[in-house]
This record gives sequence, C-alpha cells and structure tokens, in this order.
Amino acid sequence: MAVRVPVIALTGYLGAGKTTVLNNLLRAPGARLGVVVNDFGAINVDAALVSGQVDQPASIAGGCLCCLPDTDGLDTALEKLSHPRLRLDAVIVEASGVADPPALARLIRFSGVNRVRPGGLVDVVDAAAYFDTVDPGGLPPARFASASLVVINKTDRVPAATRAETLARIAARVRESNPQVHIVDTTLGRVDPRLVFDAASPHDPVGELPLAALARADQEHDRDHDQDHAGHGTAPHPRADAVTVPAAGPVDPGRLVDLIEDPPAGVYRLKGTVTVNTGRSLRGHVVNLVGRQIHIATRSAAEGPSGLVAIGMGLDQSAVRSRLEEALQPCPDRPAPDGVRRLARHRRLSATGSRRSENG
Repeated sequence: MAVRVPVIALTGYLGAGKTTVLNNLLRAPGARLGVVVNDFGAINVDAALVSGQVDQPASIAGGCLCCLPDTDGLDTALEKLSHPRLRLDAVIVEASGVADPPALARLIRFSGVNRVRPGGLVDVVDAAAYFDTVDPGGLPPARFASASLVVINKTDRVPAATRAETLARIAARVRESNPQVHIVDTTLGRVDPRLVFDAASPHDPVGELPLAALARADQEHDRDHDQDHAGHGTAPHPRADAVTVPAAGPVDPGRLVDLIEDPPAGVYRLKGTVTVNTGRSLRGHVVNLVGRQIHIATRSAAEGPSGLVAIGMGLDQSAVRSRLEEALQPCPDRPAPDGVRRLARHRRLSATGSRRSENG
C-alpha cells in the first residue's frame, strides 16, 4: 500500500499568529511541504519562502503551494499535491481567520483523495486577546472540539504577573471543549516541527531550499538572542521530546492497540512500522497517531526496520520508553483473537472515510 501524505489543518482566529506558525514550519530543514491557502494575498506568507500567487502547484523552497478562493477545490488541490512525483512530506491547509475548524477537519477527514490522510488540526490562539475574541464567556468554544493541538501564542504579551494564571484559565477553557487535546504555550509562533510532521531528511538536499535556509539564518539569530536573554522575560523555543524503541520481532496486536488507544501521558504523535503476529501470518503495519487520531495501514513484513517513535512536550521519557517496550515485546505464540479483531478494525477505519478511532 502506498504511503499516504498527511494533511494538517492550521486554523486560528484573525491575528492569532497562524501565518507566523506556518512560516516557522516552512523553515524546517529538509522538509518538503505542500501548502493550501484560502486567500494568499491576505495571508502574507513569508516572501523568502513563497513568492507570487499561483493557481497550480508550483515548486517553492522544496515544496508546493496551491491557492483556493474557497474550500470547494480542496480535493482538487490535495490530488495535485499528493502526486508521488512531488515527494511531499506533508500538506498544510492554512484556513482563513473566519473558517470553522470542525468543518475543515471534516473536509480533510472525508476527502475523496486516496493518497492523503488526516494529519491533525492545529488551532492557534492569541494569549493576550483570547477572552476578547474566541471566548467571551458562556459555553466553551466549539472550535476546539476537532483540534489535536492548540498553540497558545503571544504569551509574552500577557503581563508577567498574571501570565501563569491567564494561561491556566485558557487551557482549562480549551479542555472544557476537548479534554484530550494537547496544548503548547509559545511566542512568535514557534512550534517544534516534529510535533506536526516528519521531514524526509534532517538536512537540506544539495541545491534545494536555498531561500528557506536563508530565512532560517534569521530564525537561528533570534533563537540565540532568546537564549541569551532567557532570564529577561523571553521564553526559549519550546522543544519536543522523542523516544525511539526498536522492535526485536513480530509483536502482539492486542498490546499494540492498547498502546495506540491509550498512549503515554504527553505523547502527541506516535509513529513507526511494526510486524504483527496475526496468528495466521506475519503482517507489516505502518502506525500513525496524532492526538487521538489513528491511522494504520499494511505494508510488507520484510520492508525496513521495525519500531516506534513517541513525540510530545515534557515527556517522562523513562515511562514512555517502558510503555513502548511493553507493546513491542516479541509475540512468538498465537495472539488472542480480540487483539487481532481490534487491530483489523482500526485498519479498516483507516482505509475508509471513518479514519478516526471510535475512542477519539
């Protein structure tokens, strides 16, 4: 089965900083990204990364961009951007500030393009303006119901004396709408790209991404400045933790599903390839978890190394490693039928329009 390209929705109220988040993600070393935007002229994507408005996918900084006047053409854009010749690592759909995040999530989830899969919904909010814009009180905002990651941006604009209390209030309101959502606090739209997508290479290919590399030079300068002034009110770039555990042999499907349905605390993404003992044969699987969104596909059991990587903020790495090692214990005997059925259900849901686990 061909690898599906993850499609990440990037949403946020007007002025929250989602375009800054996008520009930071576009600077990731080695990343080949597609971008779909509703209104290119109003978004002001960094000119060092994207130049000119285009109606067809165009090669830009090692990636591609499509511009849509509305969402009617989303599947058309995804069909073009997921073409194997582009070799994209991910596609980011940057919505307008007035877009409804749950509606966009449904469009991606039920896309008719068979080369893509949902890659999560990142919703950006302005810490200083949160209670004046998206949440004036009353019922918690419905926009967070479909989010997998909420980025509380512009935290430096909240007075230091009330910052901790304000961020806690915002997080509590977000979790009233979505108790399982992951939340990251940041400034200047800086989010570790590992939380959002995988780059094919940790380095820029020779002769490619020159503009992105130039833009990153400024980013590195800002990062060094932040580190020099970490004690003067400017927070350093938040970094994600990653825990990698190889698989020594075919694993038990029940243990694997237990891990996927109930990941360790703080794990936002879980990915990897494993060979599963189904009782009848050894079958390879590609596993992707984003928030509570599960995608499992089959592959040849002989293809490449096996193992899992867990990614998240502030992980208890020892506890996470222990859970992964437990799930990846070799299974030489016939597994329990219930585990086989549960894994088959997730595989079936991933192959159809209902790509989200019933537990999500």
